[in-house]
Amino acid sequence: MAMIDPLRKILTPLKETQNIRGVELPIGLEFLQLVVTGPPGAGKSYYIDQIGGWPNEGYIDLTHKGWWKGQSLTYRPREVHLGIPFKGYKEAITVFDREWLDAPTPPRLDLSRIKLPPAQDGLFVTNWNDRYIFEFLIPDAATVYAQRTGRQDEGYFPVDDDLTLSMVEEQLLVYQEVAHYLHRAGMHVYVRKGLNSPPMIIVEKGSGTVPFWSVEKKVERPSLRTLAGWRYLLLHHRPINWLHISHENKLLTKSGRIAHDGRGFKLLLGKQSLYFQPEIPLGISKKELTKNWTFSSSLHCSAPNSPAFLRLCVGETAILGRLNQALTDIVQLDKSVAGRHVSVSNIKGDLVLTPLDNTATTSIRRLNDLDHREKLESNRYASFIALRKLMEGPIQELDTERALSDLQQINKILAGESSRPINKNGEPGGILDLTEDANAIIVGDLHGQVDNFLKILTENCIIHNLRKRRSTLIILGDAIHSEIAGEMEDMTSSVLLMDIILRLKLAYPKNVHYIRGNHDSFDATISKNGISQGLLHKEHLLKIRGLEYVNAMNAFWQQIPYIVRSPIFSACHAGPPLTECPKMILLM
Repeated sequence: MAMIDPLRKILTPLKETQNIRGVELPIGLEFLQLVVTGPPGAGKSYYIDQIGGWPNEGYIDLTHKGWWKGQSLTYRPREVHLGIPFKGYKEAITVFDREWLDAPTPPRLDLSRIKLPPAQDGLFVTNWNDRYIFEFLIPDAATVYAQRTGRQDEGYFPVDDDLTLSMVEEQLLVYQEVAHYLHRAGMHVYVRKGLNSPPMIIVEKGSGTVPFWSVEKKVERPSLRTLAGWRYLLLHHRPINWLHISHENKLLTKSGRIAHDGRGFKLLLGKQSLYFQPEIPLGISKKELTKNWTFSSSLHCSAPNSPAFLRLCVGETAILGRLNQALTDIVQLDKSVAGRHVSVSNIKGDLVLTPLDNTATTSIRRLNDLDHREKLESNRYASFIALRKLMEGPIQELDTERALSDLQQINKILAGESSRPINKNGEPGGILDLTEDANAIIVGDLHGQVDNFLKILTENCIIHNLRKRRSTLIILGDAIHSEIAGEMEDMTSSVLLMDIILRLKLAYPKNVHYIRGNHDSFDATISKNGISQGLLHKEHLLKIRGLEYVNAMNAFWQQIPYIVRSPIFSACHAGPPLTECPKMILLM
């Protein structure tokens, strides 16, 4: 039966570390809290020598009540071996004792016999959990096996006698399970695979990626045994305490730090709510991930309109309050929000929140336990189902009859659009007028990139709000003709993209508008890198859909507007005229 690592997929590298004597250790860990353990051959002795710890190895029997008061833990940091309870063995043994090594099958752990320090704290009571932080040094089996076979020639390592790779794997599994158990019991535990690997903590579903022992201590000044202590001594800068967010409102009275752990939270400024979400794109590796955050005034599709959002990138700071014009453009802030209410800084992906006005209330609350990626997948799936209904089947090119019927109906709609001032011919002119509350979603040049358009449509409840007439989708021309090398002559994506756009226009005629771009024509002069895309597009449509469709598409391009304007913005495909331009010309 294959052995399963209980720590598999639940180890997360710590984001904030301090360098102590050449080794990266967690911020918040005091040097003398450190107790290093692990299986034989993991490199514990070398590690302790590297950081200048106590050279003699210690031993603790985890089944003995009061082991946390034992002499072996008096001097730290040091290496300790663990006496571990196994079923069928009355006394605790180590994984290199003969009882364990000579057993016909690997003994099974009896974790229920491990004694745990009492969870006590107070003026005259020692909090033993806070006294120690256990680092489990657990490299991969191949590394340990190579290190132990390599030292056999030295002749003084009896634990390496009759060594096999499966024996090493079993010993590693014991330490993995003990580390997991002590973590779940509330003890301070982290894991490292080697000195050149980052320290990692155990993160299970529903828990944050911040170890609770790294929270700011209650002492008046940080210890000089930590990097934070030296920062305070030299710069009078206190460490920022980690915020542990629950599903109940937590009052924020001083600076606090929130980890970029995939989950969002609600920030309440007085009576006003803002929703923060870590920005985690789908399909990108952690190595390439930029840990930005977005925040908005709403999360749900039941909001009055598609919730606009602001992005807070790594290294940026935003002052939230009524004096923040960008914020007030998104949401009307009431008088319970101060002019400068709270500052939010993105520090390496973590958010540092600092209240700025002690007369105004600020609180935070966890939204739910779903990772943001899980919510993205769920929301996008629902949006794709809506798009399938819109396309009456798979998202693929329509058959000629349906595509022609759509285009002919849309041309009739364009001929009677009331939102466009009439030109001298008594027809809708080149300007599209929107009201201030149109809540415009503006999409630039797509150039045949269907995936980009589908991603846009599955964001931020767009389809839902088009259906409810809460938003207006503005496509600023040039949806056709790929600009990607090797694809410029292929018009397949241009056809599909226009099919989707025309379906949207037909379904939501007052809320979807296409503004003409310079590529929106069959003109022979439309080319890219010497490729006459206008002619190629026409030839492709003639081949797959016939002359009637080509004429209808040409009529569509002749009827669509050139400019969209509202009381708060104006937009067109390219740059506006540089000289005075009579309104009548624009209407044409």
